[in-house]
Amino acid sequence: MSEPLSFPTLLRMIDERSAAFRAAVAAAPTLDADVPSCPGWTLYDLANHLSEGDRFWAFIVRNTSPGGERPSKDGQAAPRDRDALIAWLADSTEQLLAALREVGPDRGCWAWWEPLASPHTVAAVARRRVPESLIHTYDAQLASGTPRELPTTEAVDAIDEFLATVCTGTVPWPGEPATMDYHAAEAGCWRQTVDAAGSRFTRLTAAEAAENKPTAAVHGTASEMALLMYMRIPAGSLRMEGDAGLLKRLQDGG
Repeated sequence: MSEPLSFPTLLRMIDERSAAFRAAVAAAPTLDADVPSCPGWTLYDLANHLSEGDRFWAFIVRNTSPGGERPSKDGQAAPRDRDALIAWLADSTEQLLAALREVGPDRGCWAWWEPLASPHTVAAVARRRVPESLIHTYDAQLASGTPRELPTTEAVDAIDEFLATVCTGTVPWPGEPATMDYHAAEAGCWRQTVDAAGSRFTRLTAAEAAENKPTAAVHGTASEMALLMYMRIPAGSLRMEGDAGLLKRLQDGG
């Protein structure tokens, strides 16, 4: 199993993926280009969303503590001129990175997820912002006609982080107990278990996964698995085993 990514590595990934996002914005034919993976959004809408998120979380890590009320966003919109927008995006990322560096990884802060597998800390916020930048860079590249495979290291951690932050919780599963295996060719298997106690996951070796068959399993590259989890590609594009409807029920929340 891979080691957790260090805090400096997470900051570097945010910086690199944000730079790739800006490059996609610069290369697009127009800021009004539709984003196929975000129906109803233009490339400008996507850029505004990502920059708003960077600024919002910069405020959170500096000004909040665990358990408080959700802070409100300032509602400041990004400029619509392309050059000004790219500069705004760069400044938004730098605001986030500066806040993360200054506060440090161990400080607690507000977060929207249940603090089970992913704590309410600055390090967890940094880890959450990596897939945000990663997936939205893919979205921007798709809008500009140049989609690229996700970098493997970022994709592997995006799978793990998604299961820890988005999927782990205590909300009871409304159906029969089930297990879903996600096999990434470069990184092994994650098993998600859902039942009356909620949802949780564990990492398995190939032998462990084969020994205890899941309800369903999906196989692909790390890039494909991360894109699948964020519903950027259809489940039908990957190899499925077992109950093919389980993944759809998980994506629909039951």
